[in-house]
Amino acid sequence: MFRRTPNPFFLLGFLAMAWQPMTQGSEPGSVLDRVVSGSGNIVLFGDSTTALRGKTKTYGELLEAVLLEKNLAVQIINSGVPSNTTSMARKRFQRDVIAHNPALVVIQFGINDAAVDVHKNPPAEGPRVDRETYLSNMEYFIDEVKAQGGEAILMTPNRLCWTPALRNLYGKPPYQPDDADGFNVIMDGYVDGLRELARKKAVRLVDVNAAYKNFPAETGKPIDVLLSDGMHPNDRGHQLVKDLLMEEITK
Repeated sequence: MFRRTPNPFFLLGFLAMAWQPMTQGSEPGSVLDRVVSGSGNIVLFGDSTTALRGKTKTYGELLEAVLLEKNLAVQIINSGVPSNTTSMARKRFQRDVIAHNPALVVIQFGINDAAVDVHKNPPAEGPRVDRETYLSNMEYFIDEVKAQGGEAILMTPNRLCWTPALRNLYGKPPYQPDDADGFNVIMDGYVDGLRELARKKAVRLVDVNAAYKNFPAETGKPIDVLLSDGMHPNDRGHQLVKDLLMEEITK
């Protein structure tokens, strides 16, 4: 079902079954209905938390499986590239997103933008992409998708947690290595900005960050059970993202 393409994205499959005017399990006029009645293309645009990742079942693959069960004529195109910031992604946006004439683009960036490389010599003094540029890039993505006739859904980046390896690399100011949540102190400002941008642009937002943050209180289990290495979602983490995204596109 999955195959690599010459470009730095992956086709997650073409679901060429018949569709009904209202897709099963969705409300009339839902995002999913509009995708099926439009081009049928969904582009997942992001970094390594979106890209295919070895044996890990990513949210895109899980979403594809659900849509296959619904017999929908939908093509999911994974345009996630590891280590990408929004500034890197902006350079490939027309080729990897707009060229596919998407009815829906799911956009998730932030972890790499907000990263402060304190492990370098000399240490970086600020994030790889400042907050204002990050939000400007995200607004550009939204505007371009709308201009092309598609719909954008923003997703906040997942929360991070310390591991010995990450604390060894990033356990210096401005991070707070003695605080269990101290690896998120920079990214929190980017997440807050993204929420405000979604309100400003009147686009849907899947708040993955909030869901991860609330996970311990709701389940009694730590966030690290959702992550493979303190940064990237594991199967369980991607399942949570898929559930949130599926809920949003069917309502």
